[in-house]
Amino acid sequence: MPNLPRRSVAFIGSECHPFVKTGGLGDVMYALPRELARLNCDVRVILPRYACIPQEYQNKMVYRGEFYMDLGKTGRNYYVGIMEYIWDGVVYDFIDNEEFFSWGNPYTNLVDDIPKYCFFSKAALAALNYMNWIPDVVHCHDWQAALVPVYLRTLFKDSPVGRAKSVITIHNLRFQGVYNIPTIQYWSGLPDEAFGMGALKQDWVEANMLKGGLAYADRITTVSGTYAWEIQTSEYGERLEDHLRYHSGKLRGIVNGIDYDMWNPETDPALAENYGLGNVLDHKMANKLALQKELGLEQDTGKFVIGLISRLTNQKGLDLVNAIIPQVLDGNTQVVVLGTGDKQYEDAFRGYEGAYKGTFSACIQYDEGRAHRIYAGADALLVPSRFEPCGLTQLNAMHYGTLPIVRETGGLKDTVEPYNEFNGEGNGFTFDRYDAGLLLGAINRAKTLYFNNRYHWDEVVQRDMAKDVSWERSARQYKDLYLELTQW
Repeated sequence: MPNLPRRSVAFIGSECHPFVKTGGLGDVMYALPRELARLNCDVRVILPRYACIPQEYQNKMVYRGEFYMDLGKTGRNYYVGIMEYIWDGVVYDFIDNEEFFSWGNPYTNLVDDIPKYCFFSKAALAALNYMNWIPDVVHCHDWQAALVPVYLRTLFKDSPVGRAKSVITIHNLRFQGVYNIPTIQYWSGLPDEAFGMGALKQDWVEANMLKGGLAYADRITTVSGTYAWEIQTSEYGERLEDHLRYHSGKLRGIVNGIDYDMWNPETDPALAENYGLGNVLDHKMANKLALQKELGLEQDTGKFVIGLISRLTNQKGLDLVNAIIPQVLDGNTQVVVLGTGDKQYEDAFRGYEGAYKGTFSACIQYDEGRAHRIYAGADALLVPSRFEPCGLTQLNAMHYGTLPIVRETGGLKDTVEPYNEFNGEGNGFTFDRYDAGLLLGAINRAKTLYFNNRYHWDEVVQRDMAKDVSWERSARQYKDLYLELTQW
């Protein structure tokens, strides 16, 4: 693969680990460019320089230049600074502007975010022209960078960067950047033709930034094959299903991977004992005991420990979990929840912890180290999502020898094959309809295998750890897509 023609790619998005991260997008923006660099791609990542980026990274940024740029119909020129940081074969360029990026958090509210990301999308392309670094492909992510393909084919079409092809990736279709047309036209300065029904216009009076990006991009990707199909249906399409069906010829699903440098039970410093495929059966129990001790659960290797690591929101299927906890806790089972989110779920899980002391643990926090220890110490991981574009937790779990119990949707369906008790195939436990009884059934199937047929359970553990869920396979598919777009 590295002998294939070299391609240059500019990644444009609103977050990237370790600088700023609120979800899966931050992981993808970090891991995929690094893997593409190993596959002989020349990669730059363009991000806003938010004030919340830790000082240790701010201190390492090098000034690359500055210029002024007009924006929309504001009648003003805005400062655009470029600060650069090179790390692990990838160049990170941060767009600097105090007026837009001096807030504490990357996302504040739609009223402030729309001007901010109109500015960022235009400034990112202007910065590529300014640095005279013209990529073969501009790859942008989610609604915050969705105006990039629109700018590329309109205001920038006669400039050097206008030669680039564009790819947009949908990480979560629920968030689209919808606001009234005059406001988005004022801040973006895009021509009237961009606000037609086939592009930005929605419901006659609204403009939808993501919808415009999907219309103007050369290719659309999303983070699993099943989600690419699901979003063309009314159930999952978030009102863009007709638009996506119209553009289905350029839509692809490429499942995410996980970063083996960050997620590796053999070297993970957070674990009580490290282990790999060869010795997982000897060392996983030590991690279970250490987890039980850390969380104040009854220390007993014979208990079946279920982990749940998630944002505590409706999307994640927590109403189903909430409904069946009393039936799950049968005296042989422990449940560990880690995450923050909606108050109703935070309170409900705290209530269960109080009612089932030593059996149920509610860690209402975001703790990366503890997440690693739950992956290593739990027997199974619950991901019963209502919808799930890709899902990374089930991939992490499998890599740590923890079997996933998931709903068959999006990336969960693409990565977890249901265990078949007749031939022993499969790598997890699944249920299809969104129903608490079916979730309970999947958990009970997992418990039955664990308690009655440990030999087969251990076989599945080893099969999961041997499965390739790394970024390398996904990155090769992205590189193929770039080559398909730029056949010269």
